[in-house]
Amino acid sequence: MTDIDTLIANTIREDVRAGHSYKVPDASGYIKLDAMENPYELPDPLRTELATRLADAVLNRYPVASYATLKQKIRDNLGVPAGYDVILGNGSDEIISILCTACARQSPDDKSGRAVVLAPTPAFVMFQRSAQFAGMDYVGVPLQADFSLDLPAMLAAIAEHKPALVFLAYPNNPTGNLFASEDVIAIIEALGDTGIAVVDEAYQPFARTSFMERLPQYPNMVVMRTLSKLGLAGIRLGYLAAAPALLDQFDKVRPPYNINVLTQVAAEFALDHLDVLDAQAASLNDARSELAAAMAALPGVTVYPSSANFITVRVPDAERTCATLFAEKVLIKNLSKMHGLLANCIRVTVSTPEENSIFLNALKASL
Repeated sequence: MTDIDTLIANTIREDVRAGHSYKVPDASGYIKLDAMENPYELPDPLRTELATRLADAVLNRYPVASYATLKQKIRDNLGVPAGYDVILGNGSDEIISILCTACARQSPDDKSGRAVVLAPTPAFVMFQRSAQFAGMDYVGVPLQADFSLDLPAMLAAIAEHKPALVFLAYPNNPTGNLFASEDVIAIIEALGDTGIAVVDEAYQPFARTSFMERLPQYPNMVVMRTLSKLGLAGIRLGYLAAAPALLDQFDKVRPPYNINVLTQVAAEFALDHLDVLDAQAASLNDARSELAAAMAALPGVTVYPSSANFITVRVPDAERTCATLFAEKVLIKNLSKMHGLLANCIRVTVSTPEENSIFLNALKASL
């Protein structure tokens, strides 16, 4: 009879056995301010129209493999330069995985060793996880105390490790700040033709600044985005724009039919009504300023600048703060264990006025 523990030891990679799955807490009954979601739904008339479109979706057939209509709408509405195209992913996570899979060195005959992913840290956790699962080495370069890039350290790490991929979140998650654009450009130029700079613009709807228009200037740069933060987290759609020849290489490792028909229909519909989603993002930006000012007025609280739809805050005791908010049915993110730079830091999603008020009252109680 097969022993399951022996079976796992003989078949599953050691690093996978030693790791942990990505845990998402159950948010039932809670005010959910831990995942950077847009709290606003579509207006009722648009929801009714969307329901009709979804009802007409052809579910018994595979999607049209080229996704031509959806990609055209992305190019037309989201600032992709003329002559450039996109590939689609099941959220940004799949795009990151595609990048790592395409750039990992898998041949045992390759004498150059394992390919490297490099990123400033703290950073989005999937940069490191995807590198690991693709068989790449990951190098993290700590940010400075104010969460800005340590450019000399980044350039030194590029010279030493010669990374195939450098991920730069713009704005950064979990800190919320925009790196200086001249620092990002210096990194892109330092990579030259030996590495690819991945500018992750997941929060671009709130930052309202982008490297997308600079794609023709830098063939070694790709720009990655998602519709999740814009208000469509439930449909899981990410996209990547790059020089056509480079995009062709990434498309070779993209799974066929990776975007389902319902996601395709919903995304096309949303892009037809982008003005509604942009107005919601503008409202959240206004609420972000108000929420940041209210938290900054509290004793012992340090609020860090944010260009995203969340705010990172340092409090006297993050564990106590999170426990108090949890008891009040408010979920936020405790960042303390993520990196030494984030000691006693929490991250809160900007939400509706009502939910922001509930959060503020609970935060005051925790202090």
